[in-house]
Amino acid sequence: MSGAVLSCAFAFPAAAETTLRLAHASSPDSLINKAVEKFAAEVKEESKGSVVIQIFPNGQLGDEGPIADGVGAGAIDIGLGGSIDAIDPRLNVLSLPFLFKDAANVHKFLDSEQGQAVQHFGEKRGYLMLGALDSGFRQFATSKAIEKPADLSGVKIRTPPNPVILATMKQFGALAESIPFGQVYTALQSHVVAAVEPEMRDYYDSKWYEVAKHLTISNYIWTANWWFMNKDRFDALTPEEQVALRKSATDTVAWYRSELDKAYADTQASLESKGVTVTKVDTAPFAEMVKPVYAQFAKEWGADLVSAVEKSAASN
Repeated sequence: MSGAVLSCAFAFPAAAETTLRLAHASSPDSLINKAVEKFAAEVKEESKGSVVIQIFPNGQLGDEGPIADGVGAGAIDIGLGGSIDAIDPRLNVLSLPFLFKDAANVHKFLDSEQGQAVQHFGEKRGYLMLGALDSGFRQFATSKAIEKPADLSGVKIRTPPNPVILATMKQFGALAESIPFGQVYTALQSHVVAAVEPEMRDYYDSKWYEVAKHLTISNYIWTANWWFMNKDRFDALTPEEQVALRKSATDTVAWYRSELDKAYADTQASLESKGVTVTKVDTAPFAEMVKPVYAQFAKEWGADLVSAVEKSAASN
């Protein structure tokens, strides 16, 4: 009897489990990490345990640039971040200044035919886009309120090395400094720079408000946490596993969006409780100044693309 049981066990081996490594640079308690934890749980359930997502938060496998490179090379299976040079620089088209009115406008665009077309960029380089999680709108923060474009003229401001942001700051007359994220606090404290243009949650989480206590809400640029996967790795999954992965990603994007309003309201309340002055600015004078940015990148990415995205964003 025992021999029969043994032979039966060898005749029907358990299905092999596929482990996918997912990396991002956000903190373990961030909304991004909560989202990918939800994603991992749903993938395991939807695939009946055949696919397991192993999460590496907080830059454990590198910052956003190395994560994107790692996914392209196959060393990392899934990544998130705003560094997209390795994927397709044209993804920066969604960061053109004052392209979107608000988050609802962004999400309608992303779900539109044009938005979906943009999310296919990178496939020729071996990247498959799973979706876009809001990194959010970027604001201005200094030791005094920014009320008009002239308030930025000649001001040293820290920015990430995003070409659209750099070009936009040039139009405002600001002096952009691409300082690494982890060095921003000390750069503000030591007056290496006088201002930053942060997303509100980063501004709070990194405690930049301690050294730049005025936050001006301008929503001047929206940026994405692009969510991408190594295409060969995706193609190697079974059709059922691919469906499970896609469904879980779609559900996670919807959940993440539903959490944003509360996250921003809570963050602003926390900032104000810390003594931060939060003001809104009339964006019209700023928007008027950045038209050359559109012309510059129309030459680089193609006028048809910039025009189509601008038109679609305005209609959604």
